[in-house]
Amino acid sequence: MDKVISVSLGEVALKGLNRGYFENKLLKQIRSATREFGSPNIYKEQGKMYIEAEENYFDQIINRLKKVFGIVYISPCIRVEKDMGNIEKASMVALKEALEKKNIRTFKVKTNRVDKDFPIKSPDMSSKIGGVLLKSIEGIKVDVHNPQVYLYIDIKDKCYIYTERYKAQGGLPIGTNGKGLLLLSGGIDSPVAGFMMAKRGVRLSAVHFHSYPFTSERAEEKVKELGNILARYSGDIPLYTVNIIDIQKEIHEKCPENQMTILTRRFMMRIAEKIAQRQDINALITGESLGQVASQTIEGIGVTNSSVDIPILRPLIGFDKVDIIDIAKEIETYETSILPYEDCCTVFLPKHPLTRPKLEDIEESEKKLDVDYLVDEAVSNAVFSTIEP
Repeated sequence: MDKVISVSLGEVALKGLNRGYFENKLLKQIRSATREFGSPNIYKEQGKMYIEAEENYFDQIINRLKKVFGIVYISPCIRVEKDMGNIEKASMVALKEALEKKNIRTFKVKTNRVDKDFPIKSPDMSSKIGGVLLKSIEGIKVDVHNPQVYLYIDIKDKCYIYTERYKAQGGLPIGTNGKGLLLLSGGIDSPVAGFMMAKRGVRLSAVHFHSYPFTSERAEEKVKELGNILARYSGDIPLYTVNIIDIQKEIHEKCPENQMTILTRRFMMRIAEKIAQRQDINALITGESLGQVASQTIEGIGVTNSSVDIPILRPLIGFDKVDIIDIAKEIETYETSILPYEDCCTVFLPKHPLTRPKLEDIEESEKKLDVDYLVDEAVSNAVFSTIEP
């Protein structure tokens, strides 16, 4: 009888002929996440992965795996050979451990007989083990409809018995769906957008726009702190920091005031696209939500899209602010996002920003600017760093 950690794969298990590719990506990320805990052995067995590690590391490993995309549940298990004596003993140990942690009076046994050569069918196995537990442990009873705890029995090459299932993030392993460049501001929305695309398997890089000296160095530090938190889920994030104050001054001097926001946004997209093309990145990612601010109307988004050819992913487009805040709190970016440091969008902010821009008017204004030069200068002066968890 020994203890291991089981990892349930969720969507990864549904990938058919491509499943091996997704599993291997996930396996590498689990190894990376657990390396500091003695480089535990990890193996696959019929739909799950199992981690052999020292038991005193279990809590730390489980907390780390909760942030690995591609995993839906994590369970500390007792592993035994497939004979009734071992299974009965392990079941008693598992249930008694659960009773010590919580005030539990009712239970139910659920058996998953993956090995169809095992002679006892799942319902019969659950009934037999339930009977043994009722006789051996005082003060408990079976509740098949609403038990306080489930005792799970997975019968495979070995038998795995457990009562705890810790929920993880689900989604797909990082790197299985290409690369995306996140426009990372200091606000609430963009870190959540990055989290959601990383959850779909996108490997993140980020670009942050600032307007120093009109914005402070502390505002940049805030963005890096947000990146640190996001990197707990996504892994290391290459970050490009770009000063756009010269672009904003040009727009302010030569273009209508009410176009300031949308023109600046188009420059951001062009700069981000050029960085993405140089780094072989497949798409841009923004935290835009339809109608939330002046530039995020359907017309504004259409005019923004027309400035680049690269796809722009907007995972928050149909979310309201409350939904976004809830996710930000869950992933622990919210408290940092609301720190009161200004970002580049507050510089030369028009009193009445254009909400329904027309592309022909915006393009006419851009004729007054040396767009290519301004974009190239901004990109060439970008500062590169790497954000780590």
